[in-house]
Amino acid sequence: MRWKRLARVATPLGMALLLAACGKQEAAAPAPDASLAAPADELPVMGPEVPVLALGDSLFAGYGLEPGQSYPSHLEAALRARGINARIANAGVSGNTTADGLARLDFTLNSQPKPPALVLISLGGNDVLRGLPPEQTRANLDAILTRLGERKIPVMLMGMLSPPNLGADYRAKFDPIYPALAKKHGATLVPFFLQPVMDKPDMLQADHIHPTVQGIDLIVAATADKVAKALPKAPA
Repeated sequence: MRWKRLARVATPLGMALLLAACGKQEAAAPAPDASLAAPADELPVMGPEVPVLALGDSLFAGYGLEPGQSYPSHLEAALRARGINARIANAGVSGNTTADGLARLDFTLNSQPKPPALVLISLGGNDVLRGLPPEQTRANLDAILTRLGERKIPVMLMGMLSPPNLGADYRAKFDPIYPALAKKHGATLVPFFLQPVMDKPDMLQADHIHPTVQGIDLIVAATADKVAKALPKAPA
């Protein structure tokens, strides 16, 4: 995917905002179609509960959506439909940078009833929006992955890409961060979390930043199998 194809649906600033999925709530998003949100509790529960932690920014928090329509909520339903008794704790906070995620990591982990079997991370977009040095983003994500590794918790890293308006030099430093850290720490990688909605303006809210509930479903469909495979296998 190349960001230039998005130019027909958003301004350069909008592209940066879309990437960052910032938490600035300047305008109310249109009401999503609640009929597409299948409540996870209505699906059959199979086997021992599998706790998952979703640590991220507004892409996890569900900006502009109704309760139960965020990515973690719909991912939980998708995993249950696959026979996995997943219970996803949504620790998404709109506007969070990688530094914010690192600062609250230990508290968030210690607040869970059980240690998570998998941690999903979606952070870094707001670093780009604020023009923070890529070296800082890399260091923060590296520290998050290191701490999770010390606790022997598997990680799935939702990658981000820099938009072209920040320049080739910035992109050359930012874009390799996620694949490099995933390789270093043995994390599962989604190369670009927003890929499924990039050329689909009808899957974005009016701000051209955050996915609609239908957009969330596209992202879930593109990632659920990978999440399922990243979960540790239950002992026989």
